[in-house]
Amino acid sequence: MSGLYFVALLSSALALVPTGAHLAELASKMQLGASEYLVVQQIYRGWALFGIVTFGALASTCVLTLRLRGYSPAFGPALVALLCLVGTQVLFWAFTFPVNQETDNWTVMPAAWGMLRARWEYSHAAAAVLNVAALGSLIVSVLRRPIVRAPS
Repeated sequence: MSGLYFVALLSSALALVPTGAHLAELASKMQLGASEYLVVQQIYRGWALFGIVTFGALASTCVLTLRLRGYSPAFGPALVALLCLVGTQVLFWAFTFPVNQETDNWTVMPAAWGMLRARWEYSHAAAAVLNVAALGSLIVSVLRRPIVRAPS
């Protein structure tokens, strides 16, 4: 169980990296004009690889949650973490991904770019909040986990 907690915690912490970066830069990026914003968006090329980490966080937290069924002190926080991680995916597929498609990953600046920017930026900010909640919930779960003592 310790190894599973380790993988869930590490992958959840790593999943927070990109969304945390988006949240940290949100205020500054919302002040940029269209041409500056389009240039800045190019720094995200290759960030899709964080999907591997996100999948690892979802999978390990799901397995952990299933293994903790029947042990309610640790199960509840693990379930909250899992739901938060699922929530990040709902946000991505419902809000972020459609904007990526419409802007061709911000290589094309459509007429409604301001509205699209807001959807893109705020969906990442909301995902960051959910990732923090997931990591915090996993920490609570590990603190409440069943302790197996070695025989003396």
